[in-house]
Amino acid sequence: QVQLVESGGGLVQPGGSLRLSCAASGITFSIYTMNWYRQAPGKQRDLVATITKGGSTNYADSVKGRFTISRDNAKNTVYLQMNSLKPEDTAVYYCNAEHVLFHMDYWGKGTLVTVSS
Repeated sequence: QVQLVESGGGLVQPGGSLRLSCAASGITFSIYTMNWYRQAPGKQRDLVATITKGGSTNYADSVKGRFTISRDNAKNTVYLQMNSLKPEDTAVYYCNAEHVLFHMDYWGKGTLVTVSS
């Protein structure tokens, strides 16, 4: 059974930092591209950051220079370090494991990040 479990969300003041984690089980983690998405209330789910199995990264323009995605294949975990947080970063953050060639796509249940003073 595949599970992706996010953690690390919470309430933070503008300018603060949070580190999200996503622990994966039931998949060969190292061969998957890992993504972080977010969905703000009333809005569509948007891609925030991607890290490939080879470690290449890509970011949405809105978070470049503030967020960093990383992975630890030994721990089957992907991270999202979020710095200089803004109120517009408030959203539910979802972890996604993707393998295009095998047509595999898995999601976590999400963790809420609220940026507010």
